[in-house]
Amino acid sequence: MYNVLICDDQPDIVNALKIYLTPEGYQLFEANTGAQALEMVRKGDIHLVLLDIMMPEMDGITAAAKIREFSNVPIIFLTAKSETEDVVLGLNVGADDYITKPFVPVEVLARVRSHLRRYSKLGSHTSEGEDELSLGGIVLNDRTKTVTVDAEPVALTPIEYSILRLLMTHPGKVYSTKALYEAVWQEEAFGSEGAVAVHIRHLREKIEINPSEPRYLKVVWGQGYKMEGDL
Repeated sequence: MYNVLICDDQPDIVNALKIYLTPEGYQLFEANTGAQALEMVRKGDIHLVLLDIMMPEMDGITAAAKIREFSNVPIIFLTAKSETEDVVLGLNVGADDYITKPFVPVEVLARVRSHLRRYSKLGSHTSEGEDELSLGGIVLNDRTKTVTVDAEPVALTPIEYSILRLLMTHPGKVYSTKALYEAVWQEEAFGSEGAVAVHIRHLREKIEINPSEPRYLKVVWGQGYKMEGDL
């Protein structure tokens, strides 16, 4: 059973999300401020956070940044259409995705299922053999879900790991932002490709010595992204 934390200061939003998610069998937890959400993630076994942006005491962006200091739990922002700039900022601090209010139940369920599935795969460790991808100094072990760069461990979020695995599986192949989004998020892009650029930048910051002059994760202008390096 997955534990899902809903954090929003509006009771009607929380209740609506509970109606959508309860039939899925999730264990639901509730917080009304970013500070409460932060403490619940720190203390409890939370597998996914639905986090409002505008809240009292501590806003969702600040809470997400603090959560990212110790956890790679998936974070999905709950946002109004007027909060586009806040969404970009939230993705920059480490959130994985966002859902725009008013919610479409099918979209909510699809996003939650997708991120929980990805998080579950990333968190499933096994000692039965190895399944490694290597490119230059990067080693991705798909059995233990770990990544090292020049023998140093690198902590990736589930989205970052999925992007890196896809690109390393097909070195030299150029993926458009739309293709990357649909392959990693496993849903139609519908204009959400901008999230890809944010996660690519985070990934570069973790695997490149100089992200502005990347050795591995290259942009092909007007086309997309690819991985390069010695096999």
